[in-house]
Amino acid sequence: MQSINNNAPVKCSKKIIINAPIETVWKTLTNIDNWEHWQKEISNTELNGELKVGSTFQWKTGGAKINSKLHTVKPLEQFGWTGNSFGMTAIHNWAISETNGQTNVLVEESMEGFLAKLLTKTFNKNLEKGMQKWLELLKEECEKQTKKNGI
Repeated sequence: MQSINNNAPVKCSKKIIINAPIETVWKTLTNIDNWEHWQKEISNTELNGELKVGSTFQWKTGGAKINSKLHTVKPLEQFGWTGNSFGMTAIHNWAISETNGQTNVLVEESMEGFLAKLLTKTFNKNLEKGMQKWLELLKEECEKQTKKNGI
């Protein structure tokens, strides 16, 4: 997996435990075209081709259009991409593991570029809030699917 840039002016890491099988979390997380149905901040998601390293996708979040490229697709373990928007570059990684029927999710991201340097404090605050919200929505969606499917 491509590491985040620990020297970037904007970076964040968050964890959550989801009461759902790892397969449900993986399927929900990697179904890019479906993100906008459960992730309220995201719209216009479009994966170009298959879910594999090197594939690109476009999406909008917080009003910004982002062009991304998958750098890691390791089923039931790791998922990650790089993204570019407004002269900024981001590295976004997910790691998942299962313990006793629960899924542990770790997400981390780094952002760099002119705006990230200029607005470091604001971007760090927004990234932290956004990542926490994404994790909460992922948890809600996966647990809803698990309950619906009687798992």
